[in-house]
Amino acid sequence: MAELKLTINNPKTGKSYKQDVKDAHADALLTKELGEKVSGDPLGFAGYEFEIMGGSDNAGFPMRSGLAGTGRKRIFTYKGVGFSGRDRWEHTQKGLRMKVAVAGQRISASTTQVNLKILKEGSHVFEDAKKEAKAE
Repeated sequence: MAELKLTINNPKTGKSYKQDVKDAHADALLTKELGEKVSGDPLGFAGYEFEIMGGSDNAGFPMRSGLAGTGRKRIFTYKGVGFSGRDRWEHTQKGLRMKVAVAGQRISASTTQVNLKILKEGSHVFEDAKKEAKAE
């Protein structure tokens, strides 16, 4: 009974679309890793091809490539995903490194949100959520 929130980015238009997927559609992404190419057919988007760009776990910690596994880890870093040098100081200090908590690169049951980039378009048309809200 997996449930995922997908943020699908179309690099041609620069727009992002949000879709919720459940059960078998969400299970198709389990055990996939960041950077993998995924067919849209098992997700319910016929003809599409996506690349997994990122995501976050159930507590909001971002997924970071290069960290094997699915669990949360605390790493000592100076840049990259999960690190903003302005978290605790007004100005970024030269040589500043911090311990940050990030999630591993593999999608698991604890992952709640996944970012996808469209590589190949299919027949499904993504609706703009703002236009739908105005129509109601």
